[in-house]
Order: sequence, then structure tokens, then C-alpha cells
Amino acid sequence: MAIRVKDHAWVFAIAALVRFACFALIPDLPALLASRVEISTPVTSFKRLQEGVHLFQRGISPYDGGVFHQSPILLAIFSTIPSYETFPIITQSLYVAADLLGAEALLRIAQSGQSTSSRLYTSIRKDSRASDTAIAATYLFSPLTIASCLARPTSVFTNTAVLQTIAFAASGDFIGTLYSFALTAYLSGYLILLAPPIALLLYDCCSAKSRQTIQPSLFFAQFSASLCIGLTSLLFSSWFLTGSSWQFLSSTYGMQLSLTDLTPNIGLWWYFFIEMFDSFRTFFLGVFWLHMASYVGALTIRIRKQPLFVIISLLGIFAVFQPYPSIVDTGLYFAVLPLYRHVLPLLRYGFIAAAALLYAAFLGPAFWHLWIYAGSGNANFFYAITLVWSLGLSIIIADSIYAVIRDELDVERPELRGKDVRQI
Repeated sequence: MAIRVKDHAWVFAIAALVRFACFALIPDLPALLASRVEISTPVTSFKRLQEGVHLFQRGISPYDGGVFHQSPILLAIFSTIPSYETFPIITQSLYVAADLLGAEALLRIAQSGQSTSSRLYTSIRKDSRASDTAIAATYLFSPLTIASCLARPTSVFTNTAVLQTIAFAASGDFIGTLYSFALTAYLSGYLILLAPPIALLLYDCCSAKSRQTIQPSLFFAQFSASLCIGLTSLLFSSWFLTGSSWQFLSSTYGMQLSLTDLTPNIGLWWYFFIEMFDSFRTFFLGVFWLHMASYVGALTIRIRKQPLFVIISLLGIFAVFQPYPSIVDTGLYFAVLPLYRHVLPLLRYGFIAAAALLYAAFLGPAFWHLWIYAGSGNANFFYAITLVWSLGLSIIIADSIYAVIRDELDVERPELRGKDVRQI
């Protein structure tokens, strides 16, 4: 479905103006945000990207040390534009454009109607869905999204690639989905876990568009083979960019798998593995990764009728349980959750979750300051508040899953509509 750009142009224009105004009127703010542990991680930090580009331009491999852990394609892009110190408007425009492209993809997802009426399911509450403009505005004017743009982590580009992937899949565009999803998995390797629900969403939309029956086994085999070809092409391009070296594999994907950098963040892994005995490290790495991956199959099977919601829920789960999370990942989850505005009244613990998130959002920076700068606290202070943050997110994720399942129950069992349901 084509987007009527003129209906939403004012939202995009104001969003861009706000970002450029923040860059221009508060020049110290981007540097401050870029140094915040809540936004920048070892695998997304703009400062580390600048260091990697500096080494790359001088013929030194940025992957020789233990500092740079980002994809070679980012090196190639940022090496071709003026440095941020000499001509910042180019880099700023790049990040603003990424946000606008993400919002454009979000509009396409909303207009596809997949959140309320998929191939296998239609919600009885579809008339109360949020408007397309409201969904785009929620994303563009979210404090988390704006702060992410100003801090310039590379996860902003990953979020745009994710939204473009979902938009192409929701419109039944096979080639567009594969290209964008290959780029998504290339930029952040753990996002390959989205493959099953992405494939199901694409299959449902292609089946709805086609007048002929699509053989599922053939479709998924073609999807898997094409995705492998796309990823292989990107990896070989990276090999060429880095001077015929595969060293980037261990410094990017291998580093996340083995968690070699234990820089504090808002996630659950770093403190646990700081305290972990080396003899148990490999075992618990496997446990943590298997725990995060286990949600993929369970949600895909249980909510098969609504693959778009499976993708959204997994984005929330990844924002909690991935090795190096940040508020950029949380912002992406909160950007796509309004697509299911029609089931949000079914949430049971919205106030508790919101209170926990606000509590952690205000006290997190204070506890970090007490630990790092004032010296009157320790790592336990900061880790405790990150647990509260993760708890609040987990409550929202679990409650939204309940709301969608309850919505399905109201369709399947109309006589239970409006009644309390308890699991026995």
C-alpha cells in the first residue's frame, strides 16, 4: 500500500527540525549522551566507531585491538564522509535520515493492517487501532528515540533495518524483505533469531496477495537459501573491505557470543559474568544464549496467527536479555508496540510496569554517578537498578502477550468476552 506522504509530511518535518535544533542549540548534549552507559555499548558506541574509522583510514586494522566491535560496512560508510569534528552536519543528517526512514517503515507497517487483521486472524477490536500519524509521532517524538539520535550509536541503523524488514514483509515484498533482513542480521548477529516469525509474516502476506497456493516447504527453503546468499555476500564484502581478512568475525559476532567485553550496561549479563568463575563461564554463556533463543520457537508456535506480534514481542525480549542492551533497543520496542493499541486496554499491570520503568529511569543515572564518580556506591547499586528496569520491561512484554492471547480467546469463545479468565 502506498503511503500518502503529504498527510504525514508535517510530522516528519517537525521531527527533523527538533533533532537539528537539539544538535545546534545544545552542542554539548550529543557528546554527553554519547558517553552515557544507558545509550552507548561496546558494540554500538559512536566514540569507538570514530576510533575505528581513524585507524581504518590510516591503513591499520581496527580489529587488532579489543576496542572496535562494529561491522566493516560502517567503517566504509563513515570513512567516506567528513569527520564529525570538522563537518558534523553530514553525520547528523545521516542519523536524522535513519530515524525518518524508520518512521516511514512504521507507517507502512501500520497501513498494511497486519496488526489487526492478518491472513489467519482478525481482531474484534480492530476498530480501536491507533491512527497511522499517531504511531509515527510516537516513534519520532519519543524521548528514547531522540536521545538515541543525538547520541549517534550505530544501533540506530540497525533499528531502521529492522523496521524496513518488517515493512517489506508486511507488504509481501520477498526481495525487499530478504535484502533488509540480511542487512539487519549482518549489523546485529543475534537478530537472525527473528527469521522464523519474519518468514511466517512474509509467507502470510505473499499468500494473501497471490491467487495461487504457495507451497510452504518450497517457500521457506527459498527464503532460507536466499537469506544465506545475502548474508554470505555481505560477509565477503566485509572480507574485501578489511584487506582480505576474516578477523572482523571474531571481533564482532564472536565477541558478542563470548562476551569478552564486560563494560557495564543496562543489561543482565555483565555483572553476572564478572562474578562468574572461569570454569563455569562457557556453560553459563550457553545457558544465557539458549534462554534468549528459546522464546523464538515458543512464541512463534503459540501465536502463529499473528506473526507480527511475535516479532514485536521478541524485540522486547531482546531489549532485556541480549548481551549489550541499551535504551535504543527499548525505544524500538516501544515504537512498534502501539501497533497493538487495540489490545492495550486488556493490560493488567500497566501502572506497575510504568512505575518501575520511571523509577529506574530516574535513579539509574544517580546510582551510576554514586558508583563511578562519587565513589560512595559500588557495582551492586547500578546493577540493582538495571534489574528494576528489566523487571518493568518484562512485565510489559508478558502483559502484552496476555492481552493478545485474551483477544484471540474472545474471538474463539465469544461467551467468555468480558469475563475474568484464570488458568487452572
